[in-house]
Amino acid sequence: KGEKENISSNALSDLDPCKLKVLAVSSVGIGGLLCYMAWRKKTKKIPVGDGWWREGEKPLSEDRTIRPFVVETSEEMIQDLYQRIGQTRFTESLEDGRFHYGFNSAYLKKVAKYWRHEFDWEKQVRVLNKYPHFKTNIEGLDVHFIHVKPVQRTGQKVLPLMMVHGWPGSFYEFYRILPLLTETEGDFVFEVICPSIPGYGYSEAPRKQGFSSLDAARIFHKLMDRLHFTDYYIQGGDWGSLITCNMAQMKPEYIRGMHLNMINARAGSTMTIVCLLVGRYLPFLVGFTREDVCRIYPYMQKNVYELLRESGYMHIQATKPDTAGCGLNDSPVGLAAYILEKFSTWTDFKNRDLEDGGLERKFSLDDLLTNVMIYWTTGSIIPSMRFYKENLGSSSNFYKRLDNVTKIYVPTGLAAFPHELVHCPRVWARSRFTDIRSYTYMPRGGHFAAFEEPALLSQDLMQFVKKVESKRPK
Repeated sequence: KGEKENISSNALSDLDPCKLKVLAVSSVGIGGLLCYMAWRKKTKKIPVGDGWWREGEKPLSEDRTIRPFVVETSEEMIQDLYQRIGQTRFTESLEDGRFHYGFNSAYLKKVAKYWRHEFDWEKQVRVLNKYPHFKTNIEGLDVHFIHVKPVQRTGQKVLPLMMVHGWPGSFYEFYRILPLLTETEGDFVFEVICPSIPGYGYSEAPRKQGFSSLDAARIFHKLMDRLHFTDYYIQGGDWGSLITCNMAQMKPEYIRGMHLNMINARAGSTMTIVCLLVGRYLPFLVGFTREDVCRIYPYMQKNVYELLRESGYMHIQATKPDTAGCGLNDSPVGLAAYILEKFSTWTDFKNRDLEDGGLERKFSLDDLLTNVMIYWTTGSIIPSMRFYKENLGSSSNFYKRLDNVTKIYVPTGLAAFPHELVHCPRVWARSRFTDIRSYTYMPRGGHFAAFEEPALLSQDLMQFVKKVESKRPK
């Protein structure tokens, strides 16, 4: 043993000092590389934080009671609505104007007439109360949600699922898809929780500035914790997509899987330009599929103009939401025009070429006006519009926010609907989502997936969850 030690020490002492330095640097380099790789593999999270959104200071204790809630109406409310509809001042639409200038006035008169004389709000209130509603106070706000328990068959696993809406939608968007998720056959069935974003519908609006998607995500985590769920799926589109992404970034250990029908992945600007220039002619070089090419390039020359034409509302709501909101909060017909124009155009841009905006191709007037009534009866249009300013206003530095530069590591399913506002190829999605289990080119549908195509969305969600569950330990 002594001879071996002498040989080893002699061998080292005989080495050239330069070689020793190279050996040392190499060892440090390899060690550093291994540490970096370990760091890269570690799931990164964003801070959860905390908040208080009512006036005054946060109390030492919080009421965690979950209270049943029932949607109600009154004759006084209905008569006030009828009076306001009857006093609406209409402007004649331009000849052959269709929806190119916004909501067509001629068709708006038809909507107002139906609303006043045929729409039955009391009946729709009963429809809303079909599912159990609740409220609970979180960070000073009364947060509304519906909680739908499944019809469980023998041998079925029950999986908790939170579904989050966007603007100008509401929890009501999910009423057509809920039976497909809670009354289904197969290995599993969902127990669904659909909250209203604070400031939307029956969820109380924040009284302080700064309430963003990060705060909504934290509140929804607290809601699920209050319901005793610590392992669940999440699904969303529009703002719901951003909020659920934030939930996955805050507490990935709680998220069993995330499914989105609006895909936001911020590719580098230079990379995006290169992809767009090369992708049409050599799509395989930039990872585009044939379907990506079909969805991106017919409209590429129009993209800038389309974004300008369809994002005016965003500039208003991200800067002066209260000013525009005053008129909408005072006029039910004005509110309907503002909201329903989005349900027309965001379902399919081609609907602008139609006199009726194509609204009744995918939706019934009863369903559309029920969503409008949720905003009207709660006076929530202004606080819902403020959500844009809190997320996109200059003071928030949205694109520099930590959640925008943090990747998402939970199992992810992506449904790319052909008439979504912007198409995000899978190769771009990989820049943000590191564990994509499914990416589906949906055959039809637009921005309001659950409202437009509940069967397609539920099928895609089911196949994604099936893939995730098959890989989980027994």
